[in-house]
Amino acid sequence: MQALLGVLFHTIGGIASGSFYMPFNKVKGWAWESYWMVGGAFSWLIVPPIAAYLTVPGFLDIIAEASSDVVFITFLMGAVWGIGGLSYGLGVRFLGMSLGNSVTLGFCAAFGAVVPSIYYNFNPEEGKTSFTEMMATPGGRVVLLGVLVCLVGIAIAGKAGMMKEGELSDEEKKKSVAEFDLKKGLGIAVLSGVLSSFFSFGFESGAPMADSAVVAGYDALYKNNVSLVVILWGGLTTNFIWTTILSLKNKSYTDFTNKSTPISKNIMFSALAGTLWYLQFFFYGMGESKLGGNGASSWILHMSTIILTANAWGIYQKEWSGVAKKTKMTIAAGIAVIIGSVVLVGIGNSM
Repeated sequence: MQALLGVLFHTIGGIASGSFYMPFNKVKGWAWESYWMVGGAFSWLIVPPIAAYLTVPGFLDIIAEASSDVVFITFLMGAVWGIGGLSYGLGVRFLGMSLGNSVTLGFCAAFGAVVPSIYYNFNPEEGKTSFTEMMATPGGRVVLLGVLVCLVGIAIAGKAGMMKEGELSDEEKKKSVAEFDLKKGLGIAVLSGVLSSFFSFGFESGAPMADSAVVAGYDALYKNNVSLVVILWGGLTTNFIWTTILSLKNKSYTDFTNKSTPISKNIMFSALAGTLWYLQFFFYGMGESKLGGNGASSWILHMSTIILTANAWGIYQKEWSGVAKKTKMTIAAGIAVIIGSVVLVGIGNSM
């Protein structure tokens, strides 16, 4: 029953994440950095402490009493993830919901499932599985096989993108993805996928704060909301710095006073996008707690749900309309292989 609840929570979080960019498509007349800044304020600064206060009222005391090393490493992992999150938005912007999410999150899933185990290989911790231990057990080897299969699926999805690039004219490509750019988008997607995986490690490094919440008598279901606040502080820092630089460079700060644009609606849609973006983390933390702290299973299950949701939105937006049947079959095969990798990881973790 606990495992089923974990899957349910991860599914809800994945749907929220896979859908978060849709409200941004309703923003009119604003530069990318303007609506990303507003969305980020809600997802990283406003909503997280509200959610933490409602579920773990003493979260600030827990953070203050935690080891400075734990807080710093958790914040640092969030800052690195923040760079990945920043480039994630750009990847979707240049590749679209379907291809952008498949490539970015495929890399994110693979690295997020492996990076923590490599860390624990050099820094052993009770109850945590190291990379050496994964290699030494049948279940661990199946998990690593799942990661390898995931990378194969990403390669197939990338191939579908190249096929699409060659089949459609610039005008046709921009009908569904206004700023479609395969080369730029793929490069950003790979960078984003690798750096975004550090969010998984942020949860691992912030575990002592989550455990302290349980010791203090709070519901274990919400324990990760404490470390989540610190992770998102890191993400806020890198994103705020970059969007501010772009805003000053492009003078796009005038968007917030430009009465020729629907300012109120733009803020509302950006806020909705940011809140959806946060909800993925809220439900991820709940799902991870129900799966017994199994980071690899939680991470890759979460990513696969996002990929499925994002591709559903990609179909809705007709991102693959006008391409040959072979191209459609190729992207479908890539997605199927990525999802298949999730099954392998699940089997490996149950062994």
